[in-house]
Amino acid sequence: MALVQAAPASGADPVADLDAELAVLLAEHPDVQMVVYPEIHLYGDSDAFEDPTDWFAGVAEPLDGPRVRALAQLAAKHHVWLLPGSVAERGEDGRIFNTAVVFDPAGELVSSYRKIFPWRPYETWACGSEFVVFDIPDVGRFGLSICYDSWFPESTRQLGWLGAEVVLNIVKTVGPDRVQELVIAQANAIVNQVYFLSLNVAGPIGWGHSIYVDPDGTVLEHVDQSDPALTLLELDLDQVTHIRTQGTAGLNRLWEQLREDDDAVALPAYDGAMTPGRWNPARRHQPPER
Repeated sequence: MALVQAAPASGADPVADLDAELAVLLAEHPDVQMVVYPEIHLYGDSDAFEDPTDWFAGVAEPLDGPRVRALAQLAAKHHVWLLPGSVAERGEDGRIFNTAVVFDPAGELVSSYRKIFPWRPYETWACGSEFVVFDIPDVGRFGLSICYDSWFPESTRQLGWLGAEVVLNIVKTVGPDRVQELVIAQANAIVNQVYFLSLNVAGPIGWGHSIYVDPDGTVLEHVDQSDPALTLLELDLDQVTHIRTQGTAGLNRLWEQLREDDDAVALPAYDGAMTPGRWNPARRHQPPER
């Protein structure tokens, strides 16, 4: 994987600029199979606009619009899995969503995820309502997360329960709360036994400090700066299976916590319950074999 801590695109044609960047990156690193960019990477410094809400409303498109089609063509041209950040998606009802999109090497849009937890009241995106995972054949299952989603334990927990082995958390954090997000990234990885890859926007707009954590909670890489940076990671997803089977630090098998003869645990915040028969993702949502 190539994780690109970059400043928001600033050129007149950000998709063309991305095309050129991908050509250079993949020429230098031909073994890369997936390239990931931060949240709303292709939309410039939107925080500097007088009215970002109106601006995004003016550029938003449905997922079959020209920008998404152009991004699909880039993935096919470079024959790579591509998460180019997120896009401003206009829903069928006219609402505007912050939506992560993933393309496979054939240029197919294989997954899209609408940010469930916009950073309110500052962000005015419509709220998504569905957690999303997708499979890479012969590799494993990935979950999608956008920025402030990481602050809500429910988000990564649901992705882990859906069988995600890697959570791709694309971020545009521009303030000092990035310090707390570094801790949150490790916590999300540990308590859900997943790879948690939190890729932030670079300076001078973003805070940088991207962090990539393995399912045991070990920090694989912390980009300890706000400058643009490229991080190459080779993930061993069998480590997720090992950690979930043997336990974190060889001790804690979180997904085996409930037994079939345990009572359901009430979850009053959700007017629901955590039931033994549904708790273990290996029984409910097994990732594909590899």
